[in-house]
Amino acid sequence: MADYRSFSFTKMIGCWSCFGLIKKHPRRRRTRRSIKNYLSQGLLTDGETECDEVSHSGDYTSNNTSGDDSEVQNLPNRSEDILNFRAENGMICRPFPAKETDKLVRSEDEDGNKMLNEYIREYKIGSGSYAKVALYQSSVDGRHYAIKSFHKSHLRKLRVAPSETAMTDVLREVLIMKMLEHPNIVNLIEVIDDPESDDFYMVLEYVEGKWVCEGSGRQCAIGEETARKYMRDIVSGLTYLHAHNIVHGDIKPDNLLITRNGTVKIGDFSVSQAFEDGNDELRRSPGTPVFTAPECCLGLTYHGKASDTWAVGVTLYCMILGEYPFLGDTLQDTYDRIVNNPIEIPDDINPQLKNLIEGLLCKDPEQRMTLAEVAEHDWVIGNDGPIGKYSCWCKRKSLVIEDFEESNVVA
Repeated sequence: MADYRSFSFTKMIGCWSCFGLIKKHPRRRRTRRSIKNYLSQGLLTDGETECDEVSHSGDYTSNNTSGDDSEVQNLPNRSEDILNFRAENGMICRPFPAKETDKLVRSEDEDGNKMLNEYIREYKIGSGSYAKVALYQSSVDGRHYAIKSFHKSHLRKLRVAPSETAMTDVLREVLIMKMLEHPNIVNLIEVIDDPESDDFYMVLEYVEGKWVCEGSGRQCAIGEETARKYMRDIVSGLTYLHAHNIVHGDIKPDNLLITRNGTVKIGDFSVSQAFEDGNDELRRSPGTPVFTAPECCLGLTYHGKASDTWAVGVTLYCMILGEYPFLGDTLQDTYDRIVNNPIEIPDDINPQLKNLIEGLLCKDPEQRMTLAEVAEHDWVIGNDGPIGKYSCWCKRKSLVIEDFEESNVVA
C-alpha cells in the first residue's frame, strides 16, 4: 500500500476519477499533509478547537451564517459533491487546466528576495481570515501574479459552521476556480501543494486595482458612465457563473478587481456554492452583511442567484451614491433595515437608473430583476448596445462535437 504522504491535493484534483474516493489508511505518526488528505481522511469536519465567534467590524465586512447550519447537511446534493461529480466527468469550462505543482522550494534570488519555486516575492497585497496575499513576479515569464498563501493546520482548526472547517471553503474555492475561465473572472494559474509542507498556495492572475466604497457619500461615487461600464462587466461575469450553476455568494466592491484598462474581474470564491438541475436553493449565507439579501437575513432557505442579484444592486447603489442603502448601527439593525426599510433614492437620479436600482433591490426575490433582465435594461445598454454574448469553452467544445457528429451522419 502506498504511503499516504505521497498523495497531494493537486494530484487528487488531476485524477478526477478517484477524487474523494481514496480509502483511509491506518493511523500513522503525525506528518505534514496536503489538503487532499484532509478531504479523503474526513478531517474537513474534524477540527481540533472550539468554534470561534466571527467578529463584525463597524462596516460589517464579514458574516458567518444565517439560520441553522446544523440542517445544511440534511439538504441533498451538497456543493462539494456536485463539484466532485463535475470534476470526475470532465465538466470543466477552460481550454487549459491550471498548473498543479506538488513540490515547494523556498529560496532567494541574487538580490536576497524570497522565492517560492519560480516566483519572486515583491510585497504584501492584503490578508484575510484564511490567507495572506502577496505580489510575486515569475522568473520564467516575467509576469506578475497574486499568490494566496494558506496554512493547512489553521484551515483545519478554523470552524466556519458546526460541521465544516475553513478547509472546506478553500477546497471548494479551488475546485470552482479550476473549472472556470472568463474575461470578467480572476483566473487561477497554478496550485502549489507540497504534502511535506503545511503551506498551500493559489497562484492567481494579478489584477492591478479595485474600487472601494468608503460609504462617505457622493464624493466617493464613480459616476454613471464608469458605473455602467463596471455593471456590464459584472453582469457578464456573473451570468457566466450562474449559467455554470455557480453562486458567488459575496458580490461586493472589495471582490471586484479592476485592470489598468478598466475591466472588472470577479474574485474571491471562498464562499461560493455549486448547484444542479436549476435548484439554487441554499441555506448557509456567509457573505457580507450589508450586501445580504432580505430573504437571507430571515434564516430561511433562499435562492442563490437572486441573492447574488441583490448584491449587484447594492453594489450599483454604492457606485452611484457612494454609500450603502441599508446600514444600521449594529448587525441586527442592519438586517432589520434590509428586511423592512424601503429603498431611498434621491430625486435627481437618472429615472432609468432609478428604475434599475429599484428592480435589483426588490425585497421579494420572486419579483426581483434577473440578470437577463438587467442585461436588457435601457440604462445598462446605454450607447454601447447589448452586452456581448460570451462563447465559453464548454459551449465551443459542444458545438465542435455536434458538427463532428453531423458530418459523420452526412458521410
